[in-house]
Amino acid sequence: MIGLIISLIIIGLIAGALARLIIPGKQNLSIPMTILLGIVGSFVGGFLGFLIFQHDPMDGFFQPAGIIGSVIGAVIVLFLYTRFAGRSASRR
Repeated sequence: MIGLIISLIIIGLIAGALARLIIPGKQNLSIPMTILLGIVGSFVGGFLGFLIFQHDPMDGFFQPAGIIGSVIGAVIVLFLYTRFAGRSASRR
């Protein structure tokens, strides 16, 4: 269990950092938020992988993905975050 948590944090940091490099512009995210971005992206990537391939080795559609799926999911989450958070911040 502790190994899963540590691996989620490491994969989350790598995926979140890569997503921040891929999406242009400045994102005001701290390191913990980058890790959270990567972890959420990992689950988004796992869900998308389940929807696309209809193959589930872990018997559940809500599962973490590998590094490639995590980066793709983190890019999607960061893109949505910059679109919606930027709008609400500019309205204040």
